[in-house]
Amino acid sequence: MVEEQLVRRAIKDERVLTSMKHIGRHQFAPNAGGNAYADSPIPIGLEQTMSQPFIVAVMTEALELKGHERVLEVGTGSGYQTAILAELATDVFTVEILGELSTRAQRVIDSLGYKNVHFRVQDGQHGWPEQAPYDAILAAAAPKSVPPALRSQLAEGGRLVIPVGTQKEQVLELHIRERTTLTGERRYRVKNLGPVRFVPFV
Repeated sequence: MVEEQLVRRAIKDERVLTSMKHIGRHQFAPNAGGNAYADSPIPIGLEQTMSQPFIVAVMTEALELKGHERVLEVGTGSGYQTAILAELATDVFTVEILGELSTRAQRVIDSLGYKNVHFRVQDGQHGWPEQAPYDAILAAAAPKSVPPALRSQLAEGGRLVIPVGTQKEQVLELHIRERTTLTGERRYRVKNLGPVRFVPFV
């Protein structure tokens, strides 16, 4: 999977590649059988999916994690992306609106021995303000526009990766919070990372 789906498509971050070699997708999608490593999304129940490996890699690489960061994940889902973030950052705070998915993901994450992941069941558009600011935020579901609360919870220099749009048309966006101006204005630089297709925000 890593060599054929990621390296050949120009994923270069060695830390991302190593984490995706180390973490087995089948552990997070036990009903997928031989499709666990396919180049496609995987249904995980409750009308939700696990993103295809390439998109997981693109989003994770865009965060440019070095190992010291506090990361917010919006949309725990299966917990696969959560585990990758746990390998690459100091602390991961993950929010999921569907309690059944959160419980299931926490069970797998705990069984793998991760101690730096913190779970919460709530509406992801509000983030997790009590733990802000975050060095990086990753959203695994698509709102029609970026929730203001998520951008406001970024630290200076922080990076937010989020799919934005309708079910018919979405783009993956990278928002980088630049240094606050002398007048207290927060500025953000936005980059389009290309078209994607995610489940919408619930």
